[in-house]
Amino acid sequence: MTFAIGIGLLNLFIVLGLSPLFEGVARKLRAMVHSRIGPPLIQPYYDLLKLLGKEDIQSSSNYLARLAPWVCFTAVATAALFVPLGTGQAPFGAFGDAIVFVYIMALAAAALMLTAAVSENPFASVGVSREMMLQLTVEPVLVVAFVVAAINAHSFGMGDMVTWYRFHGLSISMSIVTIVLFLALQAQVGKLPFDIAEAESEIAGGLFIEQSGPKYALLRWAMMAKQIIFASIFAQVFIPWPKTGNLAWDILIHLAKVLGLVIVIGLIDAVNPRLRIDQAIKYYLTLVFFSLGGIAFAIIGA
Repeated sequence: MTFAIGIGLLNLFIVLGLSPLFEGVARKLRAMVHSRIGPPLIQPYYDLLKLLGKEDIQSSSNYLARLAPWVCFTAVATAALFVPLGTGQAPFGAFGDAIVFVYIMALAAAALMLTAAVSENPFASVGVSREMMLQLTVEPVLVVAFVVAAINAHSFGMGDMVTWYRFHGLSISMSIVTIVLFLALQAQVGKLPFDIAEAESEIAGGLFIEQSGPKYALLRWAMMAKQIIFASIFAQVFIPWPKTGNLAWDILIHLAKVLGLVIVIGLIDAVNPRLRIDQAIKYYLTLVFFSLGGIAFAIIGA
């Protein structure tokens, strides 16, 4: 139990404590690509502290406007406890599996959409509709990837998936969903060309247009943490190598893989224009179609 608590605190530190630093790396990279100096690496920490210290202005009298940001942030923080971050097993792995993780992340997405919906701003409403359409087309990719891994490992536990894949090596089914999940990663974390629900130049921030102060800090922090969570799932569950057996080294290797993914996500974000919502939906429906091939191969044991 003590070990599980320690690993849980480590997970929270990585996801909540280091996510602004990884976001700072992505911002610096974007600035370099655009031939700018850019902000310091720790600028996201300054931004969060500044927002947390501002007055909590309410754009709506609806109590959900106050509650939803906290639900979103808490859901993301809780989801971090169900993800193995270099340790092979998730701290809360005994209390939930990949299905629970998907539900918790869906709760975070619903809270984010609810926060925007109750603001009654027309731009926020457009952002909510876009986010809902993206969730309905993007989330099935992750679900199918988990299903394929679960069929192979005979378990929906993320730790069991990691163990099976690490010892059995590459397979056709896992290779298919790994490639598809990588192609879906950009939308999972809400980066260009798939930041359609936010789209500052089109709908003035969309989901976040009426947010300010501590509530906005919680939502932004949750989005940064979400990037680390999805990158960690890809790095740990779908490419679980190398593994040394030494906890410290395995965590460092995991962080290096996550940093590499953040850099790739940042590069894609920096050099691509935003897609239209219909283009994004067609793209992800195509990914869902190809990911179903992974299920077929997993059923026959390939």
